[in-house]
Amino acid sequence: MSLDKSILAFAGFMVLLSVALTVWVSPLFVWLTVFVGANLLQSAFTGFCPAAKLLKKLGVKSGTAF
Repeated sequence: MSLDKSILAFAGFMVLLSVALTVWVSPLFVWLTVFVGANLLQSAFTGFCPAAKLLKKLGVKSGTAF
């Protein structure tokens, strides 16, 4: 799996996890959803994604976007 697809999968997982935590644990977990969305938005404009740097260090092969 390329880095681009790994980032999309990780972001999707984090959104689903934060929604589940918001429903079943605490409404304050909605801020995790906001953080993930804001990070996706800023990475679309700047090309910088902290998760991409971390996954790249873990050995995930590079894609076209990151």
